[in-house]
Amino acid sequence: MTQDQQQKNTAPRDPNREHMTLSELWQLWRDNLMSWRSFCDEHHDLFTLNIQAGVRRLGQWLSNLRGSARTLAAANRDRRFPESEYGTAQLFLFFRSSLERFAAAVREHFSDRRKIFIRLGDKRRRFFEEIKLHPAIFLSSAVVIAAAATVLSLYTLGAEVSYDGQSLGVVSSRHAAEKVVAELEDITRQTTGDSAYAVDTAELAVETGVYPRRELLSHDEFQEELGDALGQVEYAYVLYVDGEKIVATTRSGALEDLLEQLKLSYETADTVNAYFVEDVEIRQEYVESSYVMNLGYIAEKLNETKEGEVTYTVTAGDSYYSIAADYDMSMEDLMKLNEGYDPKILRVGDVLTISNAVPYLTVVNVERQRYVQDVAYQVEYTDDASMYQGEYKTTSPGVYGKADITANVTYINGEETEREVVASVTLSQPVTEQQLRGTKARPTWYPTGSFSWPCNGVLTSRFGYRSLLGSTYHSGIDIGNSYGTSIYASDGGTVTYSGWMSGYGYLIIIDHGNGYQTYYGHNSSLVAAKGEKVHKGQLIARMGSTGRSTGNHCHFGIKLNGTFVNPLNYL
Repeated sequence: MTQDQQQKNTAPRDPNREHMTLSELWQLWRDNLMSWRSFCDEHHDLFTLNIQAGVRRLGQWLSNLRGSARTLAAANRDRRFPESEYGTAQLFLFFRSSLERFAAAVREHFSDRRKIFIRLGDKRRRFFEEIKLHPAIFLSSAVVIAAAATVLSLYTLGAEVSYDGQSLGVVSSRHAAEKVVAELEDITRQTTGDSAYAVDTAELAVETGVYPRRELLSHDEFQEELGDALGQVEYAYVLYVDGEKIVATTRSGALEDLLEQLKLSYETADTVNAYFVEDVEIRQEYVESSYVMNLGYIAEKLNETKEGEVTYTVTAGDSYYSIAADYDMSMEDLMKLNEGYDPKILRVGDVLTISNAVPYLTVVNVERQRYVQDVAYQVEYTDDASMYQGEYKTTSPGVYGKADITANVTYINGEETEREVVASVTLSQPVTEQQLRGTKARPTWYPTGSFSWPCNGVLTSRFGYRSLLGSTYHSGIDIGNSYGTSIYASDGGTVTYSGWMSGYGYLIIIDHGNGYQTYYGHNSSLVAAKGEKVHKGQLIARMGSTGRSTGNHCHFGIKLNGTFVNPLNYL
C-alpha cells in the first residue's frame, strides 16, 4: 500500500458531518481493492511460481506456515504490529487490517443512522407535546373512532343474491356471486354431461348494500345454497358398486352405516368374516340430484335386485321340470326365459337362463362351525353266481363312524356355497359293510331299477288333483306330441296288459318285478303284446288320443306296491 493511500484511508473525518454516506463506504472499499492490486503488482513472484519451484518450496512452506501464523496472531493480539519479509504474512496482515477498517466503517455508519432516527423521534414527540387539545374534543374523537370501529366490525358491504324470487343469502360482492355461478355451471356440465347447460340469469338477482357481517355466506355455503335452488346437482356421498353409480346421500357416514347393517343381517354369532363380493366404494363428489334420496329408499334399493342374467348348465339326468323345481319356479316361467330352446329336447351342456335379475350387493358370510359328522364306511363285495349282474345283497350292514369337525362354511346371500374342513378328530371308526354281488348274466328285459322318459314331448298335465269340470285326480302325467310318436318302455319288464281299457283307450301295462308297474295310455296303436318281455327303451306303442282324451298325448303312470306315485320323482 502506498503512503498516499495510507494517508487517504487514515485521514480524520470532518467532525461537522453526522455520518458516512454509502458512496463514501463504497469509495473506501474500492481504495482497499486498489491497495490489494498494488500489493499483487509489487509481489508478482508470489503468483507466478512455476510447478518445479512450487514443489520444492511447498514442503518448507507448509512446515513454517503453522508456526508463522501463531506468531503473527500473538503479535497482533499484543498490538506489536509485526513486520515480515514473507509475502504470505504480509497478505495475512493486509486482509486482517482491511477487514477491521471496513467493519469499523460499517458500525459507524449504522450508529450515525440510529442517531438520526433518535433525533427525528424527539422532534415528533416535542410536536405532539406542544399540541394542547380540549378534553371534550379528545373525548368526542375517541367516541367517533370507537363507533366507527364498532360499525365496521358488525356491518360490511355485500351483495344479496336471489334466484326465482327466493333469497339465497349475502355474499361479499357481486363478483363473488358471479364466480360461484360460473363454477356451478362448469360442475353441472361435467356431472350431467350437458355441455350446453347454463344458469338462467334472468331469474338471478343481485342487490348490493350494507349487511350484518354475521349474514355473510362463505364461498362453499353460497355454492351449496345456489345448487339446491337450481336442483341439478348436489355435493353428496355417492355409493359405487363395481364402478356403477347407485345412490347418494348428503349425510356423512350414512352409507357406511347402511352397508354395515346389510352385512349384519347375514352375520351370526359364529361369523368370522363378512364382506361384499362386489367392489364397493363411497366417494364425496357432485352428483345428479336424482341419485340423492333419503336413507329409507337407499336401504330398500340396496335390498332389491338389478337386471342381470343367472344361468344353469344342464347335466345328465336333468329335465325342465327338475330344473324349474330346483329354482322354485314354474315350467311356464322357465320356458318363457328360454324361448330359443326346443321344449321337447334337453341336451347335456345346454345353458338355460334362470333369472334376469341379480342383487345389487352380494354378501359373503364365513362362519366357523363345529359339529359331529358321520364317517362313511367301506363296502366289501363277494361275488355270487346265483344273482344277476347289478343285484346286491347285504350280509353284514356297515356302521358309520363319528368325527368331530371344525369347518369354515361360506354363505352367499344366505345360501351355502362352500364348506372347508379346517380340523377333524375321529371319535369312532366306521365298520365295513359286507355285500353279495351278482355275476349271473342279466337278461335284456330285466329291470334296471330306474326309469326313463317314455317319449319326447311337452308336459301338458301333472300328477295329482286338477280342475276340469270339477275336481279330478290325475294318476300320472301327460306328455303331448304329434300323432304316431314312438313310445318306449321306461324300464325292462313283462307286459301284463296290452289292449283297450275304458278311459285309458289303448293301454300298455308293464310289470317290472320289483314292486313297480308302469302305465302307457291313449295310444293310437300297440306294438308289444301281453306276456312279452321288453327291455328298457324298447318300442311298445305309438301315441294317439284314444279313450277319454282331449288331444294326442301319452298318459304315463308309475304304481309302487299297488299305489300310483308321482312319475316326476322317478324320471
